[in-house]
Amino acid sequence: MKVGVLALQGNVPEHLQALAGLLPKGDLVPVRDPSTFAQVDTLFLPGGESTTIARLLKETHLWPLLASRLKEGFPVLGTCAGLILLARDLAPGSGGRDPPTLGALDVRVRRNDYGAQRESFEGPVRVQGLSGGPFPGVFIRAPRILDVGPNAEPFAWRDQEVVGVRAGVVWGTTFHPELSGDLRLHRRFLAEVGRSIRT
Repeated sequence: MKVGVLALQGNVPEHLQALAGLLPKGDLVPVRDPSTFAQVDTLFLPGGESTTIARLLKETHLWPLLASRLKEGFPVLGTCAGLILLARDLAPGSGGRDPPTLGALDVRVRRNDYGAQRESFEGPVRVQGLSGGPFPGVFIRAPRILDVGPNAEPFAWRDQEVVGVRAGVVWGTTFHPELSGDLRLHRRFLAEVGRSIRT
């Protein structure tokens, strides 16, 4: 299984470092253009600046390719900005123009809803079915999930608030597992994706 990390902007090195310890050498691919995208069986959409990532996806001609593969059941995990881009739609926020979205997750999201950079924080996250205790959630200018539609299901919570959702093999989190030093979520996603690809 070839695993891609969208390598246009954002927390790309952190995702690559986290995944490098979980995959055989040669199975991790930084995705920057259609040729590298064609090589991968799954993709991580990193945190970063969602409007910039959306613009670069279009400039590199990756946007329509990703949209098409998502409709075919392509597995993706999006963190923070990645979740924003995967969402069904965005509620208007105070942080300037919102980016377009891919509509792969049936959720309504508002960008930067916890506040500015100085309001970033860490806190325990309960992840359904994840052993080993709470997951260390890192929230940096995090989006907030305002609504979960019938075609998505929550899988992670901070207190009573939903901070992770999935629709089959498309997952999104408002927090940054790549910055936590904890590989359990990456490992679980890859295990589920591997099973789906084999079947």
